[in-house]
Amino acid sequence: MLTFFIYYSLPPPLCLSMSGEFNLIEKYFVNRQTQRCDVLLAAGDDCALVEAPTGCSIAISTDTLVSGTHFLASANPAWVAHKALASNISDLAAMGATPAWVSFALTMPEIDETWLAPFCDSFFELADQYGIQLIGGDTTKGPLSLTLTVQGFVPKGEALRRDGAKEGDEIYVTGSLGDSKAGLDVILNPTNVGKPNAPVLEQRHYFSSPRVNVGEALRGIASAAIDISDGVVSDLGHILKRSSVGAEVEVERLPVSAELVEFVPRRELALQYALTSGEEYELCFTVPVCKREALSQALAGIDCPITRIGQINSSGQLNLTKDGQAISWQLSGYDHFNSN
Repeated sequence: MLTFFIYYSLPPPLCLSMSGEFNLIEKYFVNRQTQRCDVLLAAGDDCALVEAPTGCSIAISTDTLVSGTHFLASANPAWVAHKALASNISDLAAMGATPAWVSFALTMPEIDETWLAPFCDSFFELADQYGIQLIGGDTTKGPLSLTLTVQGFVPKGEALRRDGAKEGDEIYVTGSLGDSKAGLDVILNPTNVGKPNAPVLEQRHYFSSPRVNVGEALRGIASAAIDISDGVVSDLGHILKRSSVGAEVEVERLPVSAELVEFVPRRELALQYALTSGEEYELCFTVPVCKREALSQALAGIDCPITRIGQINSSGQLNLTKDGQAISWQLSGYDHFNSN
């Protein structure tokens, strides 16, 4: 992990001296947090140094958010910061890992302190909420994009993976599904702004709640897990492929919010949103039937709803049913390269 460097070659009056550039970094990124005891060296050298807890594996995930693909350039920078970090924390949650450290590479077309100030305030607020310390990164000139690498730790042999689902396991999801897709509809289509709950759904698109405490509680209970970043039909499909199994999802069981039901014309469409909505950052996981009671006990003290939506089978494919009858909705998950 790199310490922060900044590379700008701008004409006056935007051109800053080297000291001014590093003053900017000092102001917005350095000394914003309490030092974790497992961070031996953070910003200020060629690499950060961290100390892994004894008996733990390190979980690492990297994601990039690009202006125009994951957020509009006009989006509230505080909301963008939350989305960027929360989406990465969600990857750790899906592995049952405890968040610890993050490095951050920021590319901007020009230095914009009016954008950086609310962005950094929101970023560090969420980082502190989950006990994550920024330990380094990079800042450079170019089209607006954000790349984060989060790291956490999980006891050896207890990480949640995608390849453990077995025939007969039950399929669960956390929270409610579909709100993020509805929020994106509001963002991309101004005609949706006047629909019921449009402002609430737009905010939910940016403000997911990483299910770290659920992921930690699922260690030793869940047979497989994934976070919902591309929609249930896509992400559950990853579990099925890696585990060499199939599944039946009872779509009437899908948890949808009252706000989503009011936003779309009919409930069937709300269920389709729930199946295909990307960037939800809820968890989808499988649990053997014999561990149903253990699951209930493990999550008893956690304020997060979970819903059983189906069961793993040996069919090798994902089948949808509604009220006991097979349905053939033509659905696909979110694809960053094929979405407008």
